Amino acid sequence: MKFSKLLLSLFVLIAVSSVNAQSVSAEMVDFQMLKAPKFPIDAASRQFKVTVTSPYSLKTEDVIAQSKVDFQNEVKNYNQTVADSEKDFKQKLADYDVEVAKAKEKFELESAEFKKLSLLERLSMTDQGKNPRLVNPSKPVYYKPQPPVYRDPNLNDYIIVDNNVLASQVAISGFTRDGGYVDINLDIQKLNFQDNAGQTFANQPTKLVVKVNGVEKINNIFFKDFAFISSAPTNNINKPLEEKNHLNKVMAFINQYLNDNFGYQSVRNTVKLQSVKNKGKFDDLERADIYVTTNLRKLNPQSPEMTAAALTGMQKGIDIWKETLTKVDYKDKKADFNNKIAEFVYFNLIRLHLALGKRTEAEKFLNEFQENQIYMKLSYDDENELKRLETSIYNSK
Repeated sequence: MKFSKLLLSLFVLIAVSSVNAQSVSAEMVDFQMLKAPKFPIDAASRQFKVTVTSPYSLKTEDVIAQSKVDFQNEVKNYNQTVADSEKDFKQKLADYDVEVAKAKEKFELESAEFKKLSLLERLSMTDQGKNPRLVNPSKPVYYKPQPPVYRDPNLNDYIIVDNNVLASQVAISGFTRDGGYVDINLDIQKLNFQDNAGQTFANQPTKLVVKVNGVEKINNIFFKDFAFISSAPTNNINKPLEEKNHLNKVMAFINQYLNDNFGYQSVRNTVKLQSVKNKGKFDDLERADIYVTTNLRKLNPQSPEMTAAALTGMQKGIDIWKETLTKVDYKDKKADFNNKIAEFVYFNLIRLHLALGKRTEAEKFLNEFQENQIYMKLSYDDENELKRLETSIYNSK
């Protein structure tokens, strides 16, 4: 009888524990969002124009034309090239005869000295391969220069670009070239090479001035400092190719800089969200998870209407999370809405708002979390994540 009561008590204890336990799971949610620029501009005014000044003015037709001129000069000078090669060969033959005579004279002198040595010394030197030997230089062979053959130039070895082409490479996400509300002036200097400890460094001062509706917003000079280019010295590198690569780097940087300050860019992001499953008592929390995760995936940077609808739907889940926090009993671990529930809800609110770029909201929930943290016992991983979230909030301001 006592044993039966013990089993019954144990069963009740397990049942109560199961009711109070929360099964919390995590999910990584991928979504796209529109990254807000540093200088927001009304949609109706998102037009720009670009003016570029640079030392570059080379065109493909110029390279090909020069290549054909060089070829014609080679054809014209071919006979002279052959005559010069024959003259050089005759000189090499004459030099060869002199070198042969010197080699024989050297051999005779060494042989005379070798004979003066004792037999044992001569044997020793012979074993070591140090005995005198006649080494004649290689006799030169004449190779007649081949007649010139035209080949198209390798355009990769040239910086084929001009100011108009460079201007066309500038693009701001969400903007058109239909007007000059945003006026961009880009001045690119020629690349300067510098040797330092057997390596190549270079700089290319590039000035960017941007005016918005006539008001100057940006006036900066980039690439002033010499930066590493190659582990080889300047006389061992392909300078035109290196300059071309550096110019591409400059234009890529300018584009990114302009987009960070003015562009409306579509960016991919991932956020970790947690949910709890326990039918009945936590149905609202499960509903909140559905509201947030499904609408996060509906965010569409290309459609303001879809994004607005998704944010509205997402807010329903956020409101449930906020309401849940008002139900938490931090001092009763066995309560349905205890500190474990508060912990994952706070983490969700901080992560989500931080991922959406709403740092002020994220900071507000972080402060609330820290106020109630005295009632919680965070794991080692959760403590580290909270520190990372705090760093992200304050270091990004």
